[in-house]
Amino acid sequence: MKILWVNSDFLHPTTRGGQIRTLETLKRLHQRHEIHYAGLLLPSARGAVEHSVEYCTKAYPITHQVPADFTPGFFRQICQSQFSKLPMAVLRYRSDALRRQVDRLTRSENFDAVVCDFVFTAPNISDPGAAILFQHNVESVIWKRHVEHARPFPLKMYFQGQYERMLHYEKRVCKAVKHIVTVSEGDARAVRSLYGVPDVAAVPTGVDLDYFAPPEARQPTTDLVFLGSMDWRPNIDGVRWFAADILPLIRRRRPECSLSIVGRFPSAEILRLAEGNARIHVTGTVPDVRPYLWESAVSIVPLRVGGGTRLKIYEAMAARVPVVSTGVGAEGLDVSDSENIALADSPGAFAERCLALLGDAEVRRKQAQAAWEMVSACYSWEVVARKFEELLL
Repeated sequence: MKILWVNSDFLHPTTRGGQIRTLETLKRLHQRHEIHYAGLLLPSARGAVEHSVEYCTKAYPITHQVPADFTPGFFRQICQSQFSKLPMAVLRYRSDALRRQVDRLTRSENFDAVVCDFVFTAPNISDPGAAILFQHNVESVIWKRHVEHARPFPLKMYFQGQYERMLHYEKRVCKAVKHIVTVSEGDARAVRSLYGVPDVAAVPTGVDLDYFAPPEARQPTTDLVFLGSMDWRPNIDGVRWFAADILPLIRRRRPECSLSIVGRFPSAEILRLAEGNARIHVTGTVPDVRPYLWESAVSIVPLRVGGGTRLKIYEAMAARVPVVSTGVGAEGLDVSDSENIALADSPGAFAERCLALLGDAEVRRKQAQAAWEMVSACYSWEVVARKFEELLL
């Protein structure tokens, strides 16, 4: 097949779950098919075009600026978004130049399939009816959850406006595209229910088992680890909630409990968590997340807001680290509470699940082994890519 893949960014440096999912899928499709990749080249994407040979036959980068959060350009975009039907998260990645490039390619090349990667990319495709939408999240669900947990009131009202815009925009895109691929059956059901779109298929999340395999002489030196980009609002909310409401409960019984927060671009609020507290370590951007997993006893996913599926859970399982998550954190994943994962949604219950694992190495080992067996049997990236390939064919 000859495939045009359109995205709102390039895939290196690979720091977010959606990038990982796309990269690992494309790397395997590229072994069997001709991939043309058109995307926005952001200033932070150092070496992105050079690395694109890993996953595509030809790349078409379009230089684009996205103002950083809380800068003058960011606030200008917020003001502009108040006069647009598009949500802010979509406006930031709209590019007339990318749209023209996609138009040129579809006129001059005979593609067997066109993939719109993420709903944010859709404004850059003139004919969405010819495209397959790869829907990593149901974005309106994420914004609705932001509304539910937002404080103070002005922020809640801003999130409410963005939720309503995203709901209408996402519905319009989902009804316009040729076909939709989600990352879980739960998301597929949500798209069908919210938008009345019947033609939706699910391709699960995968994991690279060999890459995350731990060294044999692994000895945890940190109790808890949170892994995730710290410039993504759901991660920020989850870490704040854990530090304020759950960690104090754990430390009543384990005063020396340590926590590593591993992820790029932590906000000042997240950095302050480590000030004067030697048992909390905020890393910022790291070249390799695996040592932080291998050195930890338990991986935590205390998310209250989110969508799609969390690659960080399968990565921890591949690294043989037991996981404690909320229901939202493990949403869409094929997991079984008390067998291969520990699930809890209240602060007290989440603290108890952490304490039970921290207090018993054999319980940790059994849960980690059950989780590894599950992901190794069903969720290699090759299996996932084959399923995506079948849908394109």
